[in-house]
Amino acid sequence: MPLEMNREVFITCAVTGSGGTQDRSPHVPRSPKQIADSAIEAAKAGAAIVHCHVRDPETGKPRRDIHLYREVTERIRDADVDVVLNLTAGMGGDMVFGSPEAPLPLKEQGTDMAGATERMEHVRQCLPEICTLDCGTMNFAEADYVMTNTPGMLRAMGSMMTEMGVKPEVEAFDTGHLWFAKELVKEGVLKPDALVQLCMGVPWGAPDDLNTFMAMVNNVPKEWTFSAFSLGRNQMAYAAAAVLAGGNVRVGLEDNLWLGKGQLATNAQLVERAVTIIENLGARVIGPEEVRSRLNLTKRAPVVA
Repeated sequence: MPLEMNREVFITCAVTGSGGTQDRSPHVPRSPKQIADSAIEAAKAGAAIVHCHVRDPETGKPRRDIHLYREVTERIRDADVDVVLNLTAGMGGDMVFGSPEAPLPLKEQGTDMAGATERMEHVRQCLPEICTLDCGTMNFAEADYVMTNTPGMLRAMGSMMTEMGVKPEVEAFDTGHLWFAKELVKEGVLKPDALVQLCMGVPWGAPDDLNTFMAMVNNVPKEWTFSAFSLGRNQMAYAAAAVLAGGNVRVGLEDNLWLGKGQLATNAQLVERAVTIIENLGARVIGPEEVRSRLNLTKRAPVVA
């Protein structure tokens, strides 16, 4: 296919994630204030979108606490810099099985299964412009952990997002996830101008070699908008690859802790590096207002408690 480089690129910063990185770098934010402050600094560095999870302020472990999401949201909305808010809706689909010979019952530690309404409650209250929809079930890194998102669950959550006026960001970890996302558009669960994040190099989804990446890109309908990222050392290489393939860029401490060999990064530093790469390719980094116009997003205040 001919090269169709994106000349007007937005950057998403994935601020903290839910992986066990909190003890590997002092820059991984834990408390709502730390998460919001890091998101604000990323916005000042050039990120148009910040993608946020929340963590236990003391242990750094992932949480689904609505009060933590509200505090992060309110702090970001009250900041002196504008940014598009993207909250995860991926929590609540975690299954950890027992041993290969005794897979049931599920292990209590790490298992967190919730219904669609519960998984979406923080989105209903906080009303971000965007929230994520992990569009499939997959073996996810650890030996006995399965990220669980059934077709029924995705239809229910996708419908709620559309009804709330919050744009789903389809997170696609493999080509089958894109296949199902296209089915959701066909069924009217998602709107035709879908937004998708191509998640490359996440064990055990799509590997981050360029042949697989272009297979993912070639499965994204032309009327959709896509971003892409890879993990760890390939994060910045994928900033360039995504732009060259016609997409947008995601960086951040959710996906990569390092700026260089032996140099732990902050979110703002990762965004600054991405800005440099994008501009050196001859593209322009666009801001939150242009992103809202392009993606038909509405900025709203949280629901009054």
